[in-house]
Amino acid sequence: MEPTRILAIRHGETAWNVNTRLQGHLDIPLNDAGLRQAEHLARALVEREVVNAIYASDLSRAHATAQAIAQSMDQAVSVHVGLRERHFGSFQGRTYAEVETEFPEHAWHWRKRTPDWTPPEGGESLLALRERIVRTVDELAARHTGQQIVMVAHGGVLDILYRAATRIDLQAPRTWSLTNTAVNRLLWTPAGLSLVGWGDTSHLNAQAQDETSL
Repeated sequence: MEPTRILAIRHGETAWNVNTRLQGHLDIPLNDAGLRQAEHLARALVEREVVNAIYASDLSRAHATAQAIAQSMDQAVSVHVGLRERHFGSFQGRTYAEVETEFPEHAWHWRKRTPDWTPPEGGESLLALRERIVRTVDELAARHTGQQIVMVAHGGVLDILYRAATRIDLQAPRTWSLTNTAVNRLLWTPAGLSLVGWGDTSHLNAQAQDETSL
């Protein structure tokens, strides 16, 4: 079976990204910088890539990023709730500092990446997140063997994809980037994911040059 090539992309920047405020399942829109990032990403992909399908989380920050790509390629975005960010329960809407102050015991488990710990009030454990993401990617990628697809999602989703592709444990410290709109390349077969390339931000460099010239 031919592999499915995946371009896995985190959504563009939001105001809450800048303020280190946890978004989780809350629907926070792109800020102006995020909209520009999405435009430059779309421009780069339409020039460089052949894409057979575009999938996105239903949260607007991911969907708007995917929509910019889709419009440049005259395609549609297929929404899948399985690509949502991790549910952070009562952490959602709080800054990192507020979480540390208001939930010190829970914050310890968060920092230590305890696999079966769940954020209070309906949060999602890392084990549950990994199961959801792997199941979703298996479902979507299996539809497109021998093709290339885009998946626009969230930082927590991209972290799980990197770990799955490199066989890194859930509790291992993260040493890889999760930059907004960076292009991350994976291969999928029924045996799982493998890593091709990570963190391509060349289109953001072009954006910075454009802004400098204004």
